[in-house]
Amino acid sequence: MSHSAVSQAAAVSVSIGNERSLTRSVFKHNNSLSFNSKPWSSSLALTQKTSTIRDAKRYSNTTICMSVQQASSSKVNVSPIELEDPTDPPLNLYKPKDSYTAKIVSVERVVGPKAPGETCHIVIDHDGNLPYWEGQSYGVIPPGENPKKPGAPHNVRLYSIASTRYGDFFDGKTASLCVRRAVYYDPETGKEDPSKNGVCSNFLCDSKPGDKIQITGPSGKVMLLPENDPNATHIMIATGTGVAPYRGYLRRLFMENVPNYKFGGLAWLFLGVANTDSLLYDDEFSKYLKDHPDNFRFDKALSREEKNKKGGKMYVQDKIEEYSDEIFKLLDNGAHIYFCGLKGMMPGIQDTLKRVAEERGESWDAKLSQLRKNKQWHVEVY
Repeated sequence: MSHSAVSQAAAVSVSIGNERSLTRSVFKHNNSLSFNSKPWSSSLALTQKTSTIRDAKRYSNTTICMSVQQASSSKVNVSPIELEDPTDPPLNLYKPKDSYTAKIVSVERVVGPKAPGETCHIVIDHDGNLPYWEGQSYGVIPPGENPKKPGAPHNVRLYSIASTRYGDFFDGKTASLCVRRAVYYDPETGKEDPSKNGVCSNFLCDSKPGDKIQITGPSGKVMLLPENDPNATHIMIATGTGVAPYRGYLRRLFMENVPNYKFGGLAWLFLGVANTDSLLYDDEFSKYLKDHPDNFRFDKALSREEKNKKGGKMYVQDKIEEYSDEIFKLLDNGAHIYFCGLKGMMPGIQDTLKRVAEERGESWDAKLSQLRKNKQWHVEVY
């Protein structure tokens, strides 16, 4: 499993789950949005036309720290609560040929100096006009023209959203992305070749507050957080920026005072990164661990700092193997399991799960088929 700067960009470059089946969206971006015939109140932020960056205090550079501090004493109140009303997720409100113009609020480096590569937390102001659910993705169209199609815009890059539907300011007007800058180094010279760097990830990481950004979506149903059972178990497995949707899940479960949804189950996060400096949102996750020890577990796999039981590098599948018996029992009892990150993570994880299943006298193929049938298996890789 590589932690190279090139391969760990957060853009999803493959179709996700049944993405093609989602094009039947009934949504139009006008003054009467509906979620599968459920009308939105015209007073909701969706149709507000107020100024985008209206309050300098609201858009301070303390986005992440502020959120944690606000939640230090009790859960944070969120608004507008009408965002809880629709029974179906918003899908494809804006298409590539008719994208939404949002604005950058802040760009913050969120890894330490010893992390390989740079990862940024990017807050985007959509002014309530591009609602989404936890686990969905936005498409980003970087400025400029497509080198393969002169005169045409760049292709859309998909990024998992790293915030809840209420955003980092809990007001339903922003969304956050977790983006690793994709940089290419020539193998012969060892020098960076800007001509081959990731177009969209570098655009996002270089953005400044107030910059305009073209957004499409939201898209995706595969990674939605099932909330029909507030006592369910959610096992979340990520490499690098694949932690983005789980940050949204966990803020919803533990940070926000969400009306009519009180989580009493277990959320268990496995995060694989290169080293301690590469850990993402560690302050938030560590706080949940402290405040909700009965409902949250957090296991890290640091490939450049830890060894697995065979003496090799510690990858996320090695950490999963350590707890395999417990994980299998939880799955047998209906737990949901999620995978998000580099597509290269899946073969190793699948091999580990298959080996563990066989050691337990089970058929992994049959078990996987049953998990999929029960909608317990959620995968989004890029």
